[in-house]
Amino acid sequence: MKKLLYGVAYYDEYMPCDRLEQDIRMMKEAGINVVRIAESTWSTHEPQNGVFDFTSVDRVLDAMHRAGIRVIVGTPTYAVPAWMVKEHPHVLAVTSRGPGQYGPRQIMDITNPAYLFYAERIIRKLIAHVRDHPAVIGYQTDNETKHYDTAGPNVQHLFVKYMREKYGTLDNINRLFGLDYWSNRIDSWEDFPSVVGTINGSLGAEFAKFQRKLVADFLAWQVAIVNEYKRPEQFVTQNFDFEWRGHSYGVQPAVDHFAASEPFDIVGVDIYHPSQDELTGIEISFCGDMARSLKGKNYFVIETQAQGFPKWVPYPGQLRLQAFSHLASGANMVAYWHWHSIHNSFETYWKGLLSHDFEPNPVYEEAKTIGKDFDRLSPHLIDLRKQNRVAVMVSNEALTAMEWFKLPDGQTYNDVVRWMYDELYKLNVECDFIQPSCERLNAYRLIVVPALYAVSDEALERLNRFVKDGGHVVFSFKSGFANEIVKVRAARQPGIIHEACGISYNLFVEPKNVRLKDDPFGVGKEHNTVRAFMELITPTTAEVLAWYDHPHWGKYAAITRNRYGEGCATYVGCMTSAAVINRVLKNAVQEAGLWGVDQELSFPVVVKSGVNAAGRAIRYYFNYSDGPVSFPYPHTSGRELLSDRPVAEGERLEIEPWGVRIIMV
Repeated sequence: MKKLLYGVAYYDEYMPCDRLEQDIRMMKEAGINVVRIAESTWSTHEPQNGVFDFTSVDRVLDAMHRAGIRVIVGTPTYAVPAWMVKEHPHVLAVTSRGPGQYGPRQIMDITNPAYLFYAERIIRKLIAHVRDHPAVIGYQTDNETKHYDTAGPNVQHLFVKYMREKYGTLDNINRLFGLDYWSNRIDSWEDFPSVVGTINGSLGAEFAKFQRKLVADFLAWQVAIVNEYKRPEQFVTQNFDFEWRGHSYGVQPAVDHFAASEPFDIVGVDIYHPSQDELTGIEISFCGDMARSLKGKNYFVIETQAQGFPKWVPYPGQLRLQAFSHLASGANMVAYWHWHSIHNSFETYWKGLLSHDFEPNPVYEEAKTIGKDFDRLSPHLIDLRKQNRVAVMVSNEALTAMEWFKLPDGQTYNDVVRWMYDELYKLNVECDFIQPSCERLNAYRLIVVPALYAVSDEALERLNRFVKDGGHVVFSFKSGFANEIVKVRAARQPGIIHEACGISYNLFVEPKNVRLKDDPFGVGKEHNTVRAFMELITPTTAEVLAWYDHPHWGKYAAITRNRYGEGCATYVGCMTSAAVINRVLKNAVQEAGLWGVDQELSFPVVVKSGVNAAGRAIRYYFNYSDGPVSFPYPHTSGRELLSDRPVAEGERLEIEPWGVRIIMV
């Protein structure tokens, strides 16, 4: 692909009237050059068992091809048809809440043999039917795939098999997982109980890991089928989503994205975010950084919002700001869910680019400007490459463990991740995401490690070596506490990394009216606070950056920094305000020698940069605020691409509210 893709999801099957040609005319006017179809309409394509009808697919493919609009075809396996459930009710997932009920999507057991039989059949029929159509550039397997909490007898059987293959003997399992506790010991494979009711966090976390493996295996299975049919120039992608809190928020609990993305040619994601006065761009950046990091290359935003919910309807300028923010993180495609607004059923008020009247509206009119700029600037903006020197280490295993053992105020792993990531974003420090298994730590100068609660000895020893060899790490509380099967280390805490951090602790408490002594980071009384969780740290070789201010806990350190070998490890033993962790991270970035002129700017001015396919430096400057901003342009003279005018070094760069400037050097 030589051009940026600007697209929409399009469902001709949902339309209340025939308006395909009119839709295409309006798409062309908006610069839409790709549509995504078919992933949601299995019952249309197979209305009865073994009866196939791809009329609606052919109609759209032919019309799009005539218009020069490319098409991504989805396998429609995430929403099962009624006839299947009628004939095979056991295809519905049994979860901890009981048997599934037909109606919603994503209600099936992805290991069920009947479901897999019918899924394979529709995939083969559909892909064989469309593979040679000239409009089709690629395929999306399934959609927002997860395990849907499936835990019925079929899954239980597979889990026991997995445990036997992985751990060998029941004696080994009983010992490693501590199953003597409360008579949970298992002495016969036939007696292996369902983990739905388990009170053992280690066993529950292992089951969650197994469920994530089911997702990766299911997606790899679909990719292998599609690969039998696709042409060499076609790609296969998937639409991964993230933890949902009314919008995309954090690491997906139900999928190991790193493992699940391996068989795909291109990573695809959906990214939804707060808007209007709450628009910060953080979710766009977080999800984009994750998508880019999964395979170390550019990615697709397969879904993002146009209008969406009433609280998401963008202010003037925000749709443009959002679109270019995706590109600035490395996206090669931005596509909206969806083209038109649906007139019936569950998502009636999740509005598309067009409203229910299908008429042009201000959001559509703004999209037209984006389409024109994407088309004009594609040679400069496609395939943006980054070489970030900062990484955030994330872990599904730590996430699951902290679901079992939440912070005292109920906060979870993703809250800690976002507490740290958000401040890096505000400091204009771009980063990648890595896993604890990453062996190329030396590609980075600074690694930020939020709440790495459950992790192997080997991963922690790698972090120690990284520091000793000259790297810099910022650890948060709850790091190193338990091993990879969530067994607490019976040794000095924080486990293994106490060596690099130069500290130890054996007490931790829930803070009540605790501050940091003497406001060491100069954030003021309102922000000089400790919340949620605090470890009572005793330094051994570490320098204390902050002590607790408390009549009983005041002799303990809260935040430390330790020189170890050629590098430095900072340990934050409590959850602080955003202002405090911002200062801690700023100090660490400076210590690592990564502070530059872009970091002298800070939120609401957001800076993203990279190198384009021609080797030219591209810098994006965003104004995430409702007021104008200006600052001296600090780099070598270049050209501002949107206005097509030169920009000199030191020239004052002015950006309107919710505006963007793109400078190529």
